[in-house]
Amino acid sequence: MKKLKKIIILFIVTILISACQQEDTPIATDIKTDLTMGYTTEPEGLDPHRTAAASTFAVTNNIYDTLVGVKSNWEIEPRLAEEWVISDDGMEITFSLRDDVYFHNGRKMVSKDVEYSFNRLKDAESPRARDYENIVKIEILNDYEIKFTTANLDVDLLQSFAYPWAAVVPEEAESNLKTQPVGTGAFTLKEWLPQQHLILEKNENYYGNEINLTTVKLILIPDATSMMAGFQVGDLDIIPLTGDQVTMVEGNENYQVLSEPMNAVQIMSLNTNNQYLSNEKVRQAMAMAINKDEVIEASMFGYGAKIGSHLPPTSPDYYDANNIIEYNPDKAKELLEEAGYKDGFTIDMSLPKNYQLHVDAGQVIADQLSRIGIDVNIQIVEWGTWLSEVYGAKNFDSTVVGHTGRLDSYAFLSRYRSDSQDYISLTSGEIDQLLENAIKELDENKRKEIYKEIQIILANKLPAIYLQTPHTMFALQKDVGGMEIFPIDIYDFKEVYFIE
Repeated sequence: MKKLKKIIILFIVTILISACQQEDTPIATDIKTDLTMGYTTEPEGLDPHRTAAASTFAVTNNIYDTLVGVKSNWEIEPRLAEEWVISDDGMEITFSLRDDVYFHNGRKMVSKDVEYSFNRLKDAESPRARDYENIVKIEILNDYEIKFTTANLDVDLLQSFAYPWAAVVPEEAESNLKTQPVGTGAFTLKEWLPQQHLILEKNENYYGNEINLTTVKLILIPDATSMMAGFQVGDLDIIPLTGDQVTMVEGNENYQVLSEPMNAVQIMSLNTNNQYLSNEKVRQAMAMAINKDEVIEASMFGYGAKIGSHLPPTSPDYYDANNIIEYNPDKAKELLEEAGYKDGFTIDMSLPKNYQLHVDAGQVIADQLSRIGIDVNIQIVEWGTWLSEVYGAKNFDSTVVGHTGRLDSYAFLSRYRSDSQDYISLTSGEIDQLLENAIKELDENKRKEIYKEIQIILANKLPAIYLQTPHTMFALQKDVGGMEIFPIDIYDFKEVYFIE
């Protein structure tokens, strides 16, 4: 009997211990690791050295990596290079590379890959070649050290290594990078179905911090209404917002809104080779006829700031040039008459279909110009057509478009050099000299004054009519964390996570 009691007591104690252990053990919960985001514009391709489209770099920033990167607060941070040294004269920069970086094909990254990538970035097929023409020598010191030498002093040299087009690629993958990218970034390309979706997959061999997401699915949805519907039913975790949609999500406890002024400008570019637009008085008249407040309200529902030249208010070198040529339609008519066009004229305006912001702005501008006798034939074109015909062939009269994400003012403004191959045409020896002075000026205050002079000249000459700096806006489901807005036009998913 005593033996039986001992067995019963032992059995009860065992059950109690087991119960306590179960109570102390946390219950496993399933945290999402697959992110779905809507986007509006198909990448032109996934080769970082062969495109100028922001829609491409928003994606490729996650597949490739650069020697240095930029934080959301504009600070430069180490990436593939763990440290760097700039020579006393500012004309050499030596990078020390990480020794634990692997390409997605499994091969280790070394200095020769950096040398190859920048030579490729500088070649004739690269739309960014002019940005790096000052680099005249690339010297491999060893497998993990490489030195760049410039022909002239460039005070903003370091920033030029942070742009997503300055990505390091392996030479053996060169021929297929457009559709089969091989980088060192936090994600690899799992699938790309053009005009449908693009899927990124976590890079298990990534050199940086642990990636929280397993996959990122980017679904192409050009129509903003359809995208919002998908977000509201929970099919999409993140979407870009248009100004009219903010009130649909703001104040709802199930959603978050990210909003920051873009490091970008929206402009109406004018082809100064056109018989009418070559006349400076005509361009000034057009600027006076445009009510920018109406443009901002129609295109961004007020989420934008007027600009008078080609730097955004986010730039430390920004000068407020809005009062140089102000809205004055009566004066605009007088200027047109002085220019010899009292009865007006007709021009075409090419608008990129996938960017509703620019389409809406263009339509408002066309209506405003008609009031002073300038008729505008609007041509809404696919983004690929815009890139080839307007940006590439310069076959246009006028267009409304955005210029985004430069970290230094020289890069923003160098398109106005007389020898620039840019689609904006301007010949100004004065601007050429000022740009040359700016890139060599070590004194920050003096450099700021130089950029002020350039902005004033542009505000008067008007090779483009400077409209606004719009806001970048995203809607996120309440369980999404880690998403940030950057001063260059990229998405960065490596720090994004789902909240438990």
